[in-house]
Amino acid sequence: MITYSFTNLGSDSLYIHLYKCIKNDILQEVLHAGEKLPSKRSLAKNLNISVITVENAYAQLIAEGYVYSIAKKGYFVADIKTITQKREPVLSAENVQLSSGKSNYFADFTSNQTSSAHFPFSIWAKLTRELLTNNQPELLTNPPCGGILPLREAIAGHLKAFRNMTVSPEQIIIGAGTEYLYGLLLQLLGFEKHYGVEDPGYHKISQIYESHCVSCRFVSMDTYGVKISDLEKQNVDVLHISPSHHFPTGIVMPISRRYELLGWAAKSEGRYIIEDDYDSEYRLNGQPIPTLQSIDIQEKVIYINTFTKTLASTVRISYMVLPKHLVNTFYSKLYFYSCTVSNFEQYTLAHFISEGYFEKHINRMRNYYHGKRDHLLHAIKNSPLAAYATISEEDAGLHFLLTLKMNLPDEEFLQKLEQSGIKLSSLSQYYRVPPEDVNHIFIMNYSFVSEETMEKAIELIYRALF
Repeated sequence: MITYSFTNLGSDSLYIHLYKCIKNDILQEVLHAGEKLPSKRSLAKNLNISVITVENAYAQLIAEGYVYSIAKKGYFVADIKTITQKREPVLSAENVQLSSGKSNYFADFTSNQTSSAHFPFSIWAKLTRELLTNNQPELLTNPPCGGILPLREAIAGHLKAFRNMTVSPEQIIIGAGTEYLYGLLLQLLGFEKHYGVEDPGYHKISQIYESHCVSCRFVSMDTYGVKISDLEKQNVDVLHISPSHHFPTGIVMPISRRYELLGWAAKSEGRYIIEDDYDSEYRLNGQPIPTLQSIDIQEKVIYINTFTKTLASTVRISYMVLPKHLVNTFYSKLYFYSCTVSNFEQYTLAHFISEGYFEKHINRMRNYYHGKRDHLLHAIKNSPLAAYATISEEDAGLHFLLTLKMNLPDEEFLQKLEQSGIKLSSLSQYYRVPPEDVNHIFIMNYSFVSEETMEKAIELIYRALF
């Protein structure tokens, strides 16, 4: 029976401490692939802790791919390729729906707009007033091409505290939206390369690459993420993925596939992975999934994130973290670009993060979305639709999948919904060539749907089945 000490926990909760102990034993090969772990009850009894503590620890290990479960048999250690050498600290795909203005739908399950009631206007106004009074020279000083240093320092601190990423401010490049940053990366990495995107995936990413007239390859996926064999077959040089919460399937890439991808990238000097971490802050159960960048020892991962999900869809401030060996190349090749985000916004956001307001806002919004998701799930489970519905991938972010038993073609069903004031998208719409087994699966993006309309919206979805 495995045994761990629960003294000197620091700031960790019991389940986080247990999760870290088991994870470390797996990485150190104290626990081997295929080895059966103790049952929740027996481990809880042996460690003198509650069963729910063990259950939460196991759930986090399963989410990250270190452990898997088999019904009626128990929990087992997954087969992963561990990296034994010590990693030295590094020192040097947003999901945006194409909508604008006020929605004319009764319930729009495709929109990512932010309700004005949840934006921190009073704090934002307070910080802006203080900056206008005390920082006038800085506000009117042209920023460096990568963005002002205080914002990059604030982002670096946030990434260290919340994503366990050790990066320097110099590695961070600020831009007005991820689309702009993609264009910079194409110039930095080369237009002659083959760029790979996930299939299915968020259409705008491939559209941006194709609009720059570069070779864009659509890489097929399995239940763990993109297929390594297809990467090799299509001679992909730069892969664009969202491993912590894939859109639209909701897949969380397990640790074994992450190491496989890093191994693929390390085989060639010109290979890179663009990690789009677009809504990692809104994993609703368990801890945030560790980033691919945080386990990258070969400097092959370019990390991208945005504030459009955490603040508002109209706050067009994004950033990327370059591997340290690309920083000098970036500035030598692209130094002439001006930063596309105004100083007023950059300094306000820098203070918003560094003074702790951003952390409080994320915690508040996570609780809000958790409640909204639970309300929607309850509405489905307590309606006639429940007999025809299966829900999956509801924990990773702000959307989940709804599979319906029905005879209508997806397109006809969506048209009926639209006539009833419900806007919904199907999983098949995000494939280049949709396979037959993805029919009748729909994406429930609930971030812009009010709780007051959810029961009626579910009723309208149920009526459209017949």
